[in-house]
Amino acid sequence: MKESVFTKSRYSDYLLIVAGTALMALAINLILDPAGLVTGGFSGLAIVIKSLTETFINNGIPIWLSTTVLNVPLFLIGFKLQGAKYLGKTLFGAAALSVWLYLIPEISAAPDDLLLSSIFGGGLQGLGIGLVFIGHATTGGTDMAAALLQRKHRHYTVAQIMQVIDGMIVLTGVYAFGISKALYSVISIVVMTKFTDTLIEGLHFAVSAYIITEKPDEIASELMLKVDRGVTGIDAKGMYTGNKRTMLYCVAGKKQIVVLKDIVMKLDPDAFVIVTDAKEVLGEGFIENTGHL
Repeated sequence: MKESVFTKSRYSDYLLIVAGTALMALAINLILDPAGLVTGGFSGLAIVIKSLTETFINNGIPIWLSTTVLNVPLFLIGFKLQGAKYLGKTLFGAAALSVWLYLIPEISAAPDDLLLSSIFGGGLQGLGIGLVFIGHATTGGTDMAAALLQRKHRHYTVAQIMQVIDGMIVLTGVYAFGISKALYSVISIVVMTKFTDTLIEGLHFAVSAYIITEKPDEIASELMLKVDRGVTGIDAKGMYTGNKRTMLYCVAGKKQIVVLKDIVMKLDPDAFVIVTDAKEVLGEGFIENTGHL
């Protein structure tokens, strides 16, 4: 039974990767490349390479070819340093993106509106990247390069190294397309990051509730019955009064917090409730830990 669930999860991961890379390719070929917007990553560098080689080659070097060639040495280095397991779905993601970039025609969706191109191109690419991440993969590129560089520079985080690499790629876009388009590219990067974060965190959004009450048993019973979430009782002591009491801790979904607060206020209007965001929750009722990457 566990093997069947594991297999289904792996299949769904690959479907997410395929769908995500398709959205990324649509954003690149239909919006970002025709508008001359460079959003970092190997796809952004490929857009610059395509523009710079148009003088020597008809239509320049294709984006799919550049991304493939740029990823090859990274995967070889990753294989040498970490082994085949390190590559995992990232190899599939990189290959899927290159295939989609090859198959999807380069047609300009919004040739005369850089603002629309930066917003919708960044949003579409952000959704695609988010789906790939949810599928426990990446598409290689700068995130993989940053991870490999971080092995030699432990005092920097992967995110910090990625920012430097992507920043350098955006600067090359200034040379290829001018400062105006580079500034629009910054808008696109912000939108892309926001969409990616929202997709990842929104799908797994939960809240943590800390409830200090004189009626812990009654409230816990109601929460477990009507909210269908587990409740943990924690021994606590009021430092001002010196009174010992039980603090309840409960993790619930976003839509359940209203019901949770109504139950608490109905049973104990004097209860003290703290609600905080829980970015990710692993366990029954939330994200199941499948144990694979």
